[in-house]
Amino acid sequence: MFSHIMIGANDIETSKKFYDATLATLGHAPGNIDPKGRCFYITDTGIFALTKPINGESASHGNGTTVGFAAKSEEQALAWHAAGLANGGVTCEELPGYRESPMGPLFLGYLRDPADNKICVLYRPK
Repeated sequence: MFSHIMIGANDIETSKKFYDATLATLGHAPGNIDPKGRCFYITDTGIFALTKPINGESASHGNGTTVGFAAKSEEQALAWHAAGLANGGVTCEELPGYRESPMGPLFLGYLRDPADNKICVLYRPK
């Protein structure tokens, strides 16, 4: 459904360090910074990118916005969360764990990244 997701970051290097660590736990390569200073994580299923806002104002989180990353296991989701905490992230919502949903049980973990964007990891058990 999506081709890419781009979020704002005030300090690309700090955010890159955070996302390099968290996304590595999900099997993704480090991001690449382009000549405009944006950082891109390119995968077979889409692109995740970081940028300073083009209007020159400070980046800010979207109230009600969450970007979710897919995990292949509960252990991978926990590693993602731990890597985020070790690299400048802050826990938000509840601690990582299972939650019931109309689609069945989901394992979720939430963080705020260094730019205060709300992100999560999701594992759907089979």
